[in-house]
Amino acid sequence: MRLVSTGVRVRRAAEASEPESEETTEPVHHEHSHAHEHHEHSHTEHHPGHDYNHMKEKFMNELSHLSLPMWAVGAIVVLVLVLVGCFIFCVFKKCFAKKKKPKKVRERKAGRRRKAQEGEGEPGEKEGEVKKEGAEEEKEQEKLGKLEYSLDYNFTDAQLIVGILQAQDLAAMDMGGTSDPYVKVFLLPDKKKKYETKVQRKNLCPVFNETFIFKIPYAELGGKTLVLQVFDFDRFSKHDMIGEIKIPMNSVDLGQPMQQWKDLESGEKEEQEKLGDICISLRYVPTAGKLTVNIMEAKNLKKMDVGGLSDPYVKIVLQQNGKRIKKKKTTVKKNTLNPYFNESFSFDVPFEQIQKVQVVLMVFDYDKLGSNDPIGGTFMGYGATGVGLRHWSDMLANPRRPVAQWHTLLPEDEVEAATKAKPR
Repeated sequence: MRLVSTGVRVRRAAEASEPESEETTEPVHHEHSHAHEHHEHSHTEHHPGHDYNHMKEKFMNELSHLSLPMWAVGAIVVLVLVLVGCFIFCVFKKCFAKKKKPKKVRERKAGRRRKAQEGEGEPGEKEGEVKKEGAEEEKEQEKLGKLEYSLDYNFTDAQLIVGILQAQDLAAMDMGGTSDPYVKVFLLPDKKKKYETKVQRKNLCPVFNETFIFKIPYAELGGKTLVLQVFDFDRFSKHDMIGEIKIPMNSVDLGQPMQQWKDLESGEKEEQEKLGDICISLRYVPTAGKLTVNIMEAKNLKKMDVGGLSDPYVKIVLQQNGKRIKKKKTTVKKNTLNPYFNESFSFDVPFEQIQKVQVVLMVFDYDKLGSNDPIGGTFMGYGATGVGLRHWSDMLANPRRPVAQWHTLLPEDEVEAATKAKPR
């Protein structure tokens, strides 16, 4: 009985305790749900920071699982950033350029309108501008310098005597502020005979005192024009013209000698006249001291005769220190501008002298009645430059072998001046 009563008591106590526990557990559950709601609320309040931290942690976890090393990952990131930057720059440049184009077009149109308006200006303004330009040109011409010359005519011997005395205040043509002047003297329109003075080194007020004689009948003199051209000598390039004086002989009274100063005028830059080309073969045997020059052929020679042809021959001169050692010449080829010679000439030149000699070639037009007129020439050896120097060097580098080379003919005066000039 005691056991039964005890069991009943326990059961009642358990039943009584169940609602209490329910009551106690309900507020806890409520509190838990309230805390959960509070946590969710706080989560919604701190959402951006939480997302960033969450993404960062996730990214770092993913990186730790990758098999690539950290430096490779960094390189990939940098490359992606560079590509993105380039893309943005290209897009920006394109947009900027498109905006700028119409502006340039508008500026061009505006410039054209301004020019058109200026062109419709008063004629008096234009005349003033032309006068100013003319005055500036005159000033430039004055800066070229002036030349003193003399003229006389010998009626007994039918000779025109031209004196080149001196020059003053010549234009500086060289880098150092000086010039190396000389004067060319010839008659137009034939230009058959040309003279030139000696070169005066580094002198803007040179004294020449040189006289030149042209043999010409007085009756023919009236149709001629005397030309005095002042040049600046240049060893390695074409000589520059400083200025010139043209004197129509029909305007000069040659009854008595005359002497006067005249301002130099700017000369027209004429293209160098083509005189032709000549093919030469050189051969040197050092042991025998024998130099062989073969005149092979020439082409496109200048027309010297009335019929439009020439009677060419070649003169070969071996010289040293300006003195002629030996001279020879080919046969005359009649009525041709493309003669074929194939003639050889030998000279004795010891090995110790081969670097000191010059071989000068001059092509002439043969004339039965008058003097033979030079067409053009060239030279090789001591003091030569360009093709002449290269040909001579090739000959020395290939002893006992003939070396052929084409040479362009130069005017006689230029060849003479080049052979006399001291190499630098």
